[in-house]
Amino acid sequence: MNVHDVHQCILTPCCTPTSNYRKRAAAKHLIERYYHQLTEGCGNELCSNSWCASSAGFRRMDNNAAAVKALELYKVNAKLCDPHPSKKVTASTYLESSTHSNRKINHQDINSVRDNFKDVSYLTEEKVFEILDICGENEDYSPLIRVIGRVFSSADGLVQSFRRSKPHTKEELKSLQGKDEDKDEDEKEAASCSATAMEDDSPTSSSSSRLGEGSSGENDVQKLAPDEVSVDIEAVRRVYERLLSNEKIEAAFLNALVYLSPNVECDLTYHNVYSRDPNYLNLFVIVMENSNLHSPEYLEIALPQFCKAMSKLPLAAQAKLARLWSHYSAEQMRRMVETFQQLITYKVISNEFNSRNLVNDDDAVVAATKCLKIVYYANVLGGDLDMEHNEEEDEEPIPESSELTLQELLGEERRNKKGPRVDPLETELGIRTNDCRRPLIPFEEFVNEPLNEVLEMDKDYTFFKVETENKFSFMTCPFSLNAVTKNLGLYYDNRIRMYSERRITVLYSLVQGQQLNPYLRLKVRRDHIIDDALVRLEMIAMENPADLKKQLYVEFEGEQGVDEGGVSKEFFQLVVEEIFNPDIGMFTYDERTKLFWFNASSFENEGQYTLIGIVLGLAIYNNCILDVHFPMVVYRKLMGKKGTFRDLADANPVLYQSLKELLEYEGSVEEDMMITFQISQTDLFGNPLMYDLRENGDKIPVTNENRKEFVAQYSEYMLNKSIEKQFKAFRRGFHMVTNESPLKYLFRPEEIELLICGSRNLDFLALEETTEYDGGYNRDSRIIKEFWETLHSFGEEQKRLFLQFTTGTDRAPVGGLGKLKMIIAKNGPDTDRLPTSHTCFNVLLLPEYGSKEKLRERLLKAITYAKGFGML
Repeated sequence: MNVHDVHQCILTPCCTPTSNYRKRAAAKHLIERYYHQLTEGCGNELCSNSWCASSAGFRRMDNNAAAVKALELYKVNAKLCDPHPSKKVTASTYLESSTHSNRKINHQDINSVRDNFKDVSYLTEEKVFEILDICGENEDYSPLIRVIGRVFSSADGLVQSFRRSKPHTKEELKSLQGKDEDKDEDEKEAASCSATAMEDDSPTSSSSSRLGEGSSGENDVQKLAPDEVSVDIEAVRRVYERLLSNEKIEAAFLNALVYLSPNVECDLTYHNVYSRDPNYLNLFVIVMENSNLHSPEYLEIALPQFCKAMSKLPLAAQAKLARLWSHYSAEQMRRMVETFQQLITYKVISNEFNSRNLVNDDDAVVAATKCLKIVYYANVLGGDLDMEHNEEEDEEPIPESSELTLQELLGEERRNKKGPRVDPLETELGIRTNDCRRPLIPFEEFVNEPLNEVLEMDKDYTFFKVETENKFSFMTCPFSLNAVTKNLGLYYDNRIRMYSERRITVLYSLVQGQQLNPYLRLKVRRDHIIDDALVRLEMIAMENPADLKKQLYVEFEGEQGVDEGGVSKEFFQLVVEEIFNPDIGMFTYDERTKLFWFNASSFENEGQYTLIGIVLGLAIYNNCILDVHFPMVVYRKLMGKKGTFRDLADANPVLYQSLKELLEYEGSVEEDMMITFQISQTDLFGNPLMYDLRENGDKIPVTNENRKEFVAQYSEYMLNKSIEKQFKAFRRGFHMVTNESPLKYLFRPEEIELLICGSRNLDFLALEETTEYDGGYNRDSRIIKEFWETLHSFGEEQKRLFLQFTTGTDRAPVGGLGKLKMIIAKNGPDTDRLPTSHTCFNVLLLPEYGSKEKLRERLLKAITYAKGFGML
């Protein structure tokens, strides 16, 4: 049972609001008494209560620990001491963390000051600064500490505090982004003072001040925009800026948060408080403005409890927070990210997570990750969005497998038949991560590496697929995972799907009485690989697309290699080399960018492009890396976004530069350039082809007024319309394999490229660090030391040949060569035989050559002339 369970016992759903209030007040009073007893004692030197600070054997504890213990004692109805005459328990003493100083102050004046503020139930900026000034004059900040403790520990008080007299204007929302960050600090302060003075002279200011002195604030109800709250955020920031510099006052915020959070969690979990009062969101806005939340003293108790409360917010409230925070500056966004990341990292490092003690079961880490999701979508919303240019969905649905009926009969109907899931918050906000061209802060800042290191991905994937409320999966928050971890999750998904297809095939064989192949088996001739492979894949795609989701098994005719992964790697490489050969004409190749693009004038039918899409999908599905070089816009299009002018920067940089100069031209475009809305392209034979961007485009001149439209339509034609048929067929083939995969849910376009192509950076030092040895070799063997010296001396091309020879591909896997598990095994004594390899298992069989020169000569010959599978 946790803290909110205690409060559940106090506040049952059947209670009336009045009885709720009374029970809550009684519970609060008792918990305060327990806290006071633990921190200050009852005052009786002979006290025998083991949970009283006055007893002889009592061990002192800090305020945070005392707050938690007070809740525990309340739960078990522990003994409470009667206050000694010299001690008096008050509600505010629970949250007062300061110690009494020895200053000589007029006690009558102090009591008078305290009495003046005992009725303040919520705060305004003016009231805080008024109390602060009085406390400064008397050199005693205990009245302010007491007020902060009372208001900031009360959800009702905090919700009513720092209210705006009227909603934010659009200009004020923009000001939240801190556009004037480069302003001189003195100018900022002067502007702030001026604004305060204006507010003091205005009627609304005096009304607000009166509200702070005792009005309930219930009449201050405003109709707010979807991204608007009634709290004055700038006022909150100014208050924090002045108060957090005082250590004693800062401790009051900390202790108040410890007491506030369990009550808020209870309100959100059991009492649906947000639907009754949307202003309840104010308290989260106010608390998150505390710039000290990520400091060490908050990480143990206060921040974890607050994150648990925030994670209970309903979807609409989370969306509203995301919309509000999307107006914040990059610096403010980064501060919130660091707050939650700090908590996650602290909890991960301070605990020993493993397969028996899963990080998924840590409430603080889970809650902080859920809170980080709100900031993540705020970061997306606050970035550079493109929500208009979306690819149209395929008109014809991908055919379902004929095996579906049997699956239903067996009670194994497919999950997510319509594709991968969509995050509920994403749906509520009406955006997708791929709509964001450039976020406010880089996506990489949301990845938590310590979390990735302790995450048991096999378990996490299970929770992801089962979708139970009791178990949290970090795959539902893919922004926190790096590409390596997400790739592992995708690997599990693919393997389980392969196993499922194999199992269904066996069941079919039993039912129908005929032998079916549990694998996607391709038998090809090396010199006719395209004809054999594509014809076979075309038949499968037409007859039963579900077979594409079986494990691939490739056999080269006349060769003895058994496909444990290595034969498939070479198959994909050879297919890609043939398909992307410019002489075939399906793709064009740009010598300047070293990138391929769809040939708009290709004679090949759409079926050929569909088959190429299938090959790319199979490569991801079977965890193979391809030597494919597309511009990033291709992966964006695969993820559902059309190409736009800015995508031309890497797809066609020459055209991009020309159009950019057109947009920036200061003279008369019509008179000086004399171009129209008709453009010219060349076909395969070099013949010009004219295309009108608008009807009768040859008669419409491009002017300074319509040049933006010309650039947009030119880009639309080059990246979308001219290759529409080819790309739709290509995408359809890709989705035949990946339509039920969590690929789109987990990965961004740049990560899809990494999955397909692997990493271009080859760090052989990282490979050396992770390589293992067998057969008598170890890291200190003479031949091993000479081997690495030789390999490091190779040129870039020779290193790629070695990688191809050993692993079946010349690209590094996701995460770099350090993630490649290579084994070097001894293959006999000194000999003239060449080194050999098992590419399926990344094993290099290396004889113990007598000299470094011989090692180099034999190794170079092996990697240069290696091709095919057979007996050596």
